[in-house]
Amino acid sequence: MPVHDEKQLQALNVALTWSGFRQFLPISAFVVLFGLAFGLAATQTGLSTETSLVMSALVFAGASQFAALDLWGTHIPLVPLALTVFAINARHLLMGATLYPWLSTLPPAKRYGVMLVASDANWAMSMQAFGAGKPGLGLLLGGGLALWLAWLLGTWLGIYFGSAIDDPVSFGLDMVMGCFLLAMVVGGQKNLRILIIWAVAAGASLLAYWYLPSNSHVVVGAFAGGALGALWMEKKA
Repeated sequence: MPVHDEKQLQALNVALTWSGFRQFLPISAFVVLFGLAFGLAATQTGLSTETSLVMSALVFAGASQFAALDLWGTHIPLVPLALTVFAINARHLLMGATLYPWLSTLPPAKRYGVMLVASDANWAMSMQAFGAGKPGLGLLLGGGLALWLAWLLGTWLGIYFGSAIDDPVSFGLDMVMGCFLLAMVVGGQKNLRILIIWAVAAGASLLAYWYLPSNSHVVVGAFAGGALGALWMEKKA
């Protein structure tokens, strides 16, 4: 590839990443509040400032981080802790599989670097863009960076000023991510196959929520919908 073409491609990638970053700034404001709640909870559990910030930077998963706090103590049960975090985040296996066709052309360092900031929100928007034939990598990377920085900022604020909002659920903030993902579903492709897949995933998730251990509904619903989608392939025109 000529040098000028390579520079143009790099400039385009930077522009798309910055665009994705800006698009995720509104929802990042709510992520800050949840990070604030985590920072406060981590401080109350006895974690140091450094440990809390490093956990948010490297794990970047609110549900599993809160679950880890429940198991934190003088003697940390490493095996149950690892299994709990893996179970809650197992949906990322499916997220990575769905993104593989678009990320497989990247060098391994860039491919896994992008996946470090993959979360439910930027995955959903990037998959919607990819499905429509539009560039989605900027949404995945730029949006992920926006959410990651917001989570770090929220954690830091929670450590020092978290007592101001000690119960974000009372403000209905726990519904923001669910509503956002629901909007992605409504705005996505609509046909009988998609509706049945979502119905199966929702039904399996509800059954797991009622009858299985805590947080297992996330994994069960994801695997049920993903398995049906893999077996029931979409017909190509």
